Amino acid sequence: MPQKREHPFPDAAGLGLQPDCGSCFALCCVALPFAASADFALDKDAGRPCPNLRADFGCGIHAQLRQRGFPGCTVFDCFGAGQKVSQVTFGGQDWRQAPRTARQMFDVFPVMRQLHELLWYLAEALTLPLARPIHGDLRRALDKTERLTGGSAQELQELDVTAHRRDVNALLLRTSELVRAKVAGRKKDRRGADLVGANLEGADLRGANLRGACLIAADLKRADLRSADVIGADLRDADLSGADLTGSIFLTQSQLNAAKGDTVTRLPPALTRPTHW
Repeated sequence: MPQKREHPFPDAAGLGLQPDCGSCFALCCVALPFAASADFALDKDAGRPCPNLRADFGCGIHAQLRQRGFPGCTVFDCFGAGQKVSQVTFGGQDWRQAPRTARQMFDVFPVMRQLHELLWYLAEALTLPLARPIHGDLRRALDKTERLTGGSAQELQELDVTAHRRDVNALLLRTSELVRAKVAGRKKDRRGADLVGANLEGADLRGANLRGACLIAADLKRADLRSADVIGADLRDADLSGADLTGSIFLTQSQLNAAKGDTVTRLPPALTRPTHW
């Protein structure tokens, strides 16, 4: 499960973007599917409770998730969407006591998670001085996204979240361009690049565009990732030992939790060092 944290971005105060599993009806353990892999020990269909789920919505193997073959659970972050759907959208009525709500609740959860993730990125963008020329647009996008999260279950089901993500992403990309433009010797665009297992030890990746790049098991020891845009980059099992991630753009806790690192990996102040490093 993600670590409990206070939201570091002032513009997100009160939005509830930090996970609170105690106020959620274990939606990530039921609504989402997973397949037997290095991340999960078994297959599970969407809408079917994980066999490790207890009656009180707790996890029966929470303290041993990694050892029992469920590291994917330890890196997942709902950005607070779970408790929002559970306590606000459905008013605290859980799917076990009111099974008629189950299907709709499970449909709404991934939509809410996407909206909360966008709120996180927008709140971060509003802290970046170099993005000041578009702070007004970012603020309006944040306000609109927040309003969408307050919609009814039916409104959330009917929301074209893909279109909304596209609009917000255009602003986030512009934010990235404004920040990275100030980096001397800015690197080539590696957006969406296949860098699985790549040897990038000690690489100067300052200001690099790594949006959506596949960096699974990449060697990033002592790499300089300051001002690099890593939104959506897959860092599973990437080695960040000694790497400098201060100032990395749109880095999330779940990305760090999926990676490897050590005590000298330098992190942005908004994030915390994973306990398994």
